[in-house]
Amino acid sequence: MIANEAELRALMTAGLNGDAAAHRVLLDRLSRHLRAYYKNKLARIGRSADEAEDLVQDALMAIHTRRHTYDPGELFTPWVHAIARYKLIDHLRHTKASMADGPIEDAADFEAQDDHAGAESALDLDRLLARLPEKMRRAIRHVKIDGLSVAETAARCGMSESAVKVSVHRGLKAMAAAIAQGRTT
Repeated sequence: MIANEAELRALMTAGLNGDAAAHRVLLDRLSRHLRAYYKNKLARIGRSADEAEDLVQDALMAIHTRRHTYDPGELFTPWVHAIARYKLIDHLRHTKASMADGPIEDAADFEAQDDHAGAESALDLDRLLARLPEKMRRAIRHVKIDGLSVAETAARCGMSESAVKVSVHRGLKAMAAAIAQGRTT
């Protein structure tokens, strides 16, 4: 569905290296694919296709502002897909839609896939989370991975909302420090 992985990765890399024209072309190409992606996902759960435009703009803004987090040595489309998916989840959460009504992600939604890297990332994440105290680990898993709100997480974990926020913040900080020191195993 999405344009050639190598072409998109080259455009992204050129954009990261200061080529504004390449960055504009990249965002233009992505906007077409994101629009189709969101319209499809929204239609599957009985939502209006009009919501897609806001999602496209949110995703493009996130791609633009988070472009520094992209690793040119990795595949580009899984990075874009993650952003697009999280923007959809956030949108549905804020509009009170249940993710139980949402479609299971279809791997064919994006052409490029790298299951090996995904599996390694999941293992690294599990290893990093295992280093944290249980409450911190559960707070991060519920809020950052499962997409629950802070209030929902507080209720599930028997913690105050501020304790959830502190646990998530401190846990992510500890995980970042472990990554910076190369301690993911």
